[in-house]
Amino acid sequence: MSLTATAGGRPVRLVAVSAGLSTPSSTRLLADRLAEAVHGELGPRGYEVESRVVELRELAVAIANQLVTGFPPPPLAAAIDAMTGADGLIAVTPVFSASYSGLFKSFFDLIDPGALTGRPVLVAATGGTARHSLVLEHALRPLFAYLRAVVVPTGVYAASEDWGTGGGEYAEGLPTRIRRAGGELAALMAARPAEPEPGDEISALERHLSDLRFD
Repeated sequence: MSLTATAGGRPVRLVAVSAGLSTPSSTRLLADRLAEAVHGELGPRGYEVESRVVELRELAVAIANQLVTGFPPPPLAAAIDAMTGADGLIAVTPVFSASYSGLFKSFFDLIDPGALTGRPVLVAATGGTARHSLVLEHALRPLFAYLRAVVVPTGVYAASEDWGTGGGEYAEGLPTRIRRAGGELAALMAARPAEPEPGDEISALERHLSDLRFD
């Protein structure tokens, strides 16, 4: 997968949002693995990757406060600023009632609809059974389409049985899906203009998305 860009070598900012509720959690583990995959694609090509993980469980009270008062406490404001200022976003949620978690939804309810316009996003989810894998298509992609983000072609769903498996002859394992999704996000981050003009960013990323679909 090509990572050529007009601004090779510039610093790029990656933010991973994890909505896991336990410590440790498979949701945070998946977020970390996906971030590592992005680093693995961009780092060797001379990009300086600045990354941050936003743990929503640590901001749960602050999120509730903003929903009630309309004013974000400083830690929440800093997390939102980091996410909306990133070149790429990884969003990972556990599955509750066949959809994203309430904490995940509450956090993204606080984001202005235009704040993620044109931003490359990798969506992922964790759950106890593979039966809920369609949450990526039925819940997460529509959410980020509403926020006008650019979602990479490969979403990653990790069921309990996926951890520790490498796949088989006819099925891709979790590590393969992580590598592909990380590569797609890295390609879009590298293609994103350093200072995009209105409209330029989305059109450039749409061209790269078209290329990714036929790799």
